[in-house]
Amino acid sequence: MNDREPTHPARLVVLISGRGRNLEAIMRAIDAGELDAEIVLVASNKARAPGLQTARLAGLPVVSIAPRDFPDRESYDAALAHRIAAEKPDWVVLAGFMRVLSDVFVERFAGRIVNIHPSLLPKYKGLHTHDRALAAGDADHGASVHFVTPTLDDGPVIRQGRITIREGDTADMLADRIMDRIEQRLYAAALDDLISGRVVWREDGIYRDDRLQSNPLIVDYDEDASGQ
Repeated sequence: MNDREPTHPARLVVLISGRGRNLEAIMRAIDAGELDAEIVLVASNKARAPGLQTARLAGLPVVSIAPRDFPDRESYDAALAHRIAAEKPDWVVLAGFMRVLSDVFVERFAGRIVNIHPSLLPKYKGLHTHDRALAAGDADHGASVHFVTPTLDDGPVIRQGRITIREGDTADMLADRIMDRIEQRLYAAALDDLISGRVVWREDGIYRDDRLQSNPLIVDYDEDASGQ
């Protein structure tokens, strides 16, 4: 639940650990005028994360904070939170940030941290989601953008994207198709939901257009789905 008065454009801090493909998608949405936001910092736990170079080339502020420089997770998270808080973010965006954040960190930015997870939550929290969907014989699979809470992958879902599992699909094939077809559009759309105020997290749940959601919005991304 975000009680902070929003700014325009919304101030985003994006956390990455790798290539930063979702970061790139968010950058494109901002450049295209599809997202009323600015990225005020890109932070990583890995100094050599390729996404940091992408951000540098775009002229964005970057910082890497290495966990090995701290004695424990709590002190690392405190340093990371301090650096993020200095940017006065409206939203903290986890975009392939491969660390489990401590409860203290999550609570500091409660209601302002979002994540994208490669499954149709509440199915398949945690790792190996594509293998698990295939092993279960699911007909479809996808990704979810959700609020981050202290419990892993358990926060309220903002919106989801879905594709059909095809005969012969492997986990790698699903991963590629979900990234290319869903995640590249889903995250920016979910952020727009939040920034525009269309989606709000209140005490009794997620509201979309002032209506309490019993289930999150789910968009089919097979073939030429628009994702809107």
